[in-house]
Amino acid sequence: MSGTRSEPVRVLIVDDEPALTELLSAAVTDAGWQPYPAADGRTALRVARTRAPHAVVLDGMLPDLDGVQVLRRLRQETPRLPVLMLTARDALEHRIDGLAAGADDYVTKPFSLEEVVLRLRGLLRRAGAEEARSGGSVLALGDLVLTEETREVHRDGTRVQLTAKEFDLLSLLLSHPRQVLSKTQILGHVWSNCFDGGGNLVEVYISSLRRKLDKGRTPMIHTVRGVGYAIRPPGDGR
Repeated sequence: MSGTRSEPVRVLIVDDEPALTELLSAAVTDAGWQPYPAADGRTALRVARTRAPHAVVLDGMLPDLDGVQVLRRLRQETPRLPVLMLTARDALEHRIDGLAAGADDYVTKPFSLEEVVLRLRGLLRRAGAEEARSGGSVLALGDLVLTEETREVHRDGTRVQLTAKEFDLLSLLLSHPRQVLSKTQILGHVWSNCFDGGGNLVEVYISSLRRKLDKGRTPMIHTVRGVGYAIRPPGDGR
């Protein structure tokens, strides 16, 4: 889930609109990654070869090469490189062509910068880049992402509002994915064993987390009767 920070995640941003490129670069920087902007397709391919990005944000409309052409060339050279396409709302043909050419995901303009970052984080997580370089600041499991520095939690791209103790409890569970933690272990880490009747307290907070995280979704927090609680990826109910 986390590791020693070695090098920043590199994100290639390909768009010919300077203002949008600047905003995307700022959002990428705020996420703790290193942006590499490129204003056209040929520059993007050159930067991809020299900088070896971990992910690409690629506009579908570029002044020289079409975004799909750039995508196909990137795929030839780096087949597993995560690519997030940007398309105009009415550019259905571009979305279809991009997905057919191997785009991993797309967002339509106008979009929120938060959505772009969340989708990028999901792509990086699936590719293994985010966990390797997160330095422990981001904990992710399935579609659940917890950012320790900002104390934000998202599931399936949707912000989940948690209290301070709910956040601490979720952080503990995510730090030990699939591992069953006893009520005593949870109480010691989250409340420092300072409450009488602590077992009931843990039950109350686990129940609250479930309502906020699992309601209407595939459950992630599981009870192991007589032992404790574990968090597992959606669909892993072992």
